[in-house]
Amino acid sequence: MRNKSIKIRKRLESSSRVFLLLCGAISVFTVILITIFIVQQGLPTFKTVPIKEFLFSTDWSPSADIPHYGVASFVVASIEVTLLSMIFALPIALSSAIYLSEFAKGRFAKILRSGIELLAGIPSIIYGLFGIAVVVPFVRNFIGGNGYSLLSASIILAIMILPTIINFSEVSIKAVPDELKAASIAMGATTWQTIYRVTVPSALSGIVSSIILALGRAIGETTAVVLVGGNAPIFSTNPIDMGRTLTMNIITDMSYAEGVHMSALFATAMLLFIFILLLNLIVVAIMRKERLDG
Repeated sequence: MRNKSIKIRKRLESSSRVFLLLCGAISVFTVILITIFIVQQGLPTFKTVPIKEFLFSTDWSPSADIPHYGVASFVVASIEVTLLSMIFALPIALSSAIYLSEFAKGRFAKILRSGIELLAGIPSIIYGLFGIAVVVPFVRNFIGGNGYSLLSASIILAIMILPTIINFSEVSIKAVPDELKAASIAMGATTWQTIYRVTVPSALSGIVSSIILALGRAIGETTAVVLVGGNAPIFSTNPIDMGRTLTMNIITDMSYAEGVHMSALFATAMLLFIFILLLNLIVVAIMRKERLDG
């Protein structure tokens, strides 16, 4: 009877391992299929459009007599919006993570964490509507322009990426051994000196990983930024100007594109995919280095 029970348990364990392996394989296979599809649809672009023109030209005019498909202005706008959003979000997010991990206690800490989790779960369309109702008028009245601008898109993105940075940074800061903090305080350092010189540097790899993940979220966001960014296919030299990011360009033209135009949109998606892939590879490299150092 006991041998039969052991055999059943072994079969269940074996079946569980196979099931988990299958789930992991499905995830990897899905990513491979998506990659193949995007590349297959995007590569034909370069039979008609030189890679140099595609990457470095600012002229996107698919409906002209002589069509042009240059995405340089969209790349610059994407980088500008992403970096601005990070400049706005990072001080607030890092300060919040330090407070939650080092000072927040009791019911208020629970309320604050619940609010951050709720912020992470709000659909991007709601952020876009909030941007139209609040951020756009604010930019128009106090900064300049018509309000629909890359700056407005950056502010909305900054709000959207706050939970990512806060949650990952809080976990990283909490993971710093108490012995390091105690040793710092024992040597005469104040609480803030300990945070600044010991805690944050020790958690730096996790904080950097959270920043890179947030960058990936920001550069790939579409709905919210298309509502407040102006969505103009121009080369923007000022944050208060309207502009168009890579994701804006794809969602704007996809509904009516065909032929080379459609392929160019998939080529734009390829470029975006490469950016996000590089960011994820950087995160993996940082986490691997952290494990090796640990």
